[in-house]
Amino acid sequence: MNAPDVHLPRAGGYEAEPYRPRRSMLYVPACVPRFLDKARRLAADTLILDLADSVLAARKTEARRNVAAALQAGGFGRREVVVRVNRHDSPWGLDDLTAIAPLDPDAILFPRLESRSDVLAALAALDAAGGGRLPIMVMIETPLAVLRAEEIASGSERIRCLVMGTSDLTNELHARITRERLPLLHSLSHCLLAARAQGLAIVDGVHLDLKDMTDFEYACRQSRDLGFDGKTVIHPDQIAYANDAFTPSPASIARARKIIAAWESASAEGYGVAVVEGRLVETLHVEAARRTLMIHDLIEAREVA
Repeated sequence: MNAPDVHLPRAGGYEAEPYRPRRSMLYVPACVPRFLDKARRLAADTLILDLADSVLAARKTEARRNVAAALQAGGFGRREVVVRVNRHDSPWGLDDLTAIAPLDPDAILFPRLESRSDVLAALAALDAAGGGRLPIMVMIETPLAVLRAEEIASGSERIRCLVMGTSDLTNELHARITRERLPLLHSLSHCLLAARAQGLAIVDGVHLDLKDMTDFEYACRQSRDLGFDGKTVIHPDQIAYANDAFTPSPASIARARKIIAAWESASAEGYGVAVVEGRLVETLHVEAARRTLMIHDLIEAREVA
């Protein structure tokens, strides 16, 4: 369960972390063992084994045992395996960390952190439970967390990804769910800026309507166009749509190769710019093209493995 050893430059002088595709991150309710078993055969890039919102209080202990057994059994292939624990100061949080941290999932996902001090407290609890080597992910799902997104994103070098909790955020904003998600665009963009400023991955929130794939596909492509790395999903049927939206298209791959070739040719002749299909190409476009090809290659390698 290790990330591919491919690195991207990080903004703000931060050390590069291994890049991995997170086009689809599937929440898997840990109270249902057959869901955990089925997840091993799904095409999601990341599996979030969930001990938190999808598990009733009466089944928390059972769910924790199920996740521990699943991690010990392994068999998840190249999928990233993340465990969403209950908040560290909840009645179940410390027991979650004590049971899960020694089993070395790829990361621990902490819900409802709203400040740098929350991040540090969560890390202290994780370290005390034996998870001092583990990276973490942080959910941004409240108005206060959005306002403090930069503070949270810079809270620790162990943070690998911000995960938007758009359902809770929509509720706390007293907003309406619309196809265009206008009430959320400011929050999404603000958190995206905070993540990129720290060189972090960031993944969009869930789409609750399991039947309306047209609107789900629209949401995925909107997220992609904003700059997100992927989408959290709550049903296996959503995985293919998310993967498709965040996979570089054949046209974008062909254009990336043209940009790199034109730039290399222009550079060999002593020019600092090139022209591709009537558009000026500078160094930043070459970097973006190389990133597109790198993502394409990682996805190809994953799918043939």
